[in-house]
Parts: sequence; structure tokens; C-alpha cells
Amino acid sequence: MTGQLRETTTLMRIQDWVVKYGFIGVTIILFVYFAVTEPAFATSSSLFSMLKFASVTAILGLGVTFTMVVGGLDLSIGATAGLAVQLAAMTMVFYNLTGPTAVVAVLLGGLVVGLLNALLIVVFRIPDLLATLGMMFVIQGAKLIPVDGQSVSSGMVLRDGSVAPGSFTQDFLKIDRGFIGPVPLPVVIMIALVALSWFVLSRTTWGRLMYAVGANPEAARLAGVRVGFYHGLAYVISALLASVGGLILVSRIGQGDVNAGSSSLLEAVAVALVGTSVLGMGKPNAWGTLLGALLVGIVLTGLTMKGLQYYHQDTAKGLVVIVALLFSFTLSRKKLRYTPAT
Repeated sequence: MTGQLRETTTLMRIQDWVVKYGFIGVTIILFVYFAVTEPAFATSSSLFSMLKFASVTAILGLGVTFTMVVGGLDLSIGATAGLAVQLAAMTMVFYNLTGPTAVVAVLLGGLVVGLLNALLIVVFRIPDLLATLGMMFVIQGAKLIPVDGQSVSSGMVLRDGSVAPGSFTQDFLKIDRGFIGPVPLPVVIMIALVALSWFVLSRTTWGRLMYAVGANPEAARLAGVRVGFYHGLAYVISALLASVGGLILVSRIGQGDVNAGSSSLLEAVAVALVGTSVLGMGKPNAWGTLLGALLVGIVLTGLTMKGLQYYHQDTAKGLVVIVALLFSFTLSRKKLRYTPAT
């Protein structure tokens, strides 16, 4: 009986280690594999490019993380990023305004979207998924109306037959193309937002109350927590983060692409879900979301270097999410029990 108890205890320790560190281990193993098999993968330029590529997904994933913390999910986050792309392009190209003006316009647009989502969810009590799904369709259609369904670019012909007077300013393009020392500016923005999100969620009363609202809104309400306020706040933060991701995206592509942000929703949700498995937390968290974005970046960059075609990427991302969910839910819920021998 003592031997069986010792064996069960050992298995439980192994399981705890796998749940806590298994996903980080998978990330390290994949990184080492690609670094060994593709020498160019581990160069500083490649690593910075990978981090830069992951920045938009990570920032949008942070927005999803905040809504998951309060027990919801923002399906409009990709459309909001696409709206940011269009607003920035129209501000500079159509109205010949400055880059900082475009940044302000984009953030105000994100704030409006976040407040509308909060209004639908908190005041009108529409379920989160349905409210943000409807908002997603509204934004996707509304952003095409002023441009007649066309991408916005310098020198384009307007409705009245005139040529657009403005263009993307150099200071605006530096949002994606600038550097702080050797580090690309999008990477700096990503790390700063992750650190700020971690601080808000883990080290402030607001963050702890958001987790309380997500865990049990009725109990939080009985404890005197303003459940509606914190629920709505999460969606405002999500929309603002989506706008920041859109700013990086539009400065990267240099035009108001009407399809920008279309695939961002699934990627953002994926990295936020992946993040729940980090260190066996089983809950949304900022550093986990960053690791999820980096893992997806490692997989996609490595497969691209190995010559796999783009249509393999969705399958690879799906497998990453499934593995993460195994660590986050299946393994963490499976309890080993010791049964004395009879």
C-alpha cells in the first residue's frame, strides 16, 4: 500500500509539473528545433521580425483577455482594428491632416466602439457574444460606406472626381517602421502594453474586481461591486487596444486596406485562450497572452522558413490552440486519486 501511495504521489507531482510548465516547455522545444534546423531562424533580425509580426496579434489578444476576465468575449475586436485602419487612412489621405491627428481620431473611434459595446451589454443586457457579433457586422459595413468599398491610398480618385490631397506622413509610418535602439517600435509598444495590462489585472483593485466579476457576477454584486461598470470597462479597454493594434497595422501596410483586420479576431482569441494554460493558471492573463502570440509567431515563422505554403498556417495555429487547451483544461482537471489496496 505504501508503494502504491508513493507511486501515486510521484504521478501527481509529474502532472502538476506538466500543467505548470508543459506549455512553456513546448515553446522552448519548438524554438530550439527551428533554430537548429534553420540557422537563420535564431538570428537577431529574424527574432525581432518575429516579435514585430506578433505584436498586433498580441495587442488584440490583450483586448480579448480583458473581456475574458469578466466572463465575456469581444467578437468585434478584429473589425475595430480594421476600422482603425480606415480612420487613420481617411484622416491623412482624404483630409490631408497630420499623423498625430490620425492617432487621436483612431483612439476616439475605438473609444466610441467600446462605449457602444458596453451600452448594449450592460444597459440593454444583450449577451456579450451577440452584442459584439452585431457590432462586428455594423463596423465591417460602415467602414466601407465612406470609401465606396475601396482601399484608401495616396493619389486615389474621390467621389467628385478629384484626387485625394493627402498621404501617409512619415511620422505616422514610424509607428511600425521606427526603432528604439535596435528594437522595433511595435515590439516596445507590445511589451509596454503587456506589462501595463499585467499590472492592472494583478496589482490593482480594479483588476481583482474584474476577476471577481468574471468568476461569479452575482456574488460580486452582493459584495457591493459595481458589476456593470467593470463589465463595460473591459469592453472599452478591448476596443482601445484594438485601435492601437490597428494603428500598427495601417502604418505597416501604408494604406487603408478594406480587408485589414478580417483575420485578426480568430488569432486574438487563439492567443488569449493559449495564454490561459501558462503556469497552469487556467485563467486569462497578460503574460500568458504574450507567450501565446510568441508561440504562434515561432510556429508560423519556422514553417515559412521550411518552405511550407501559407495554407498550412491555419492548421498549425489550430494545433497550437488544441495543445494549449489540453494543458489548460484537460490535464489540470484530471485528478489522480489514491485508492488503498484491498
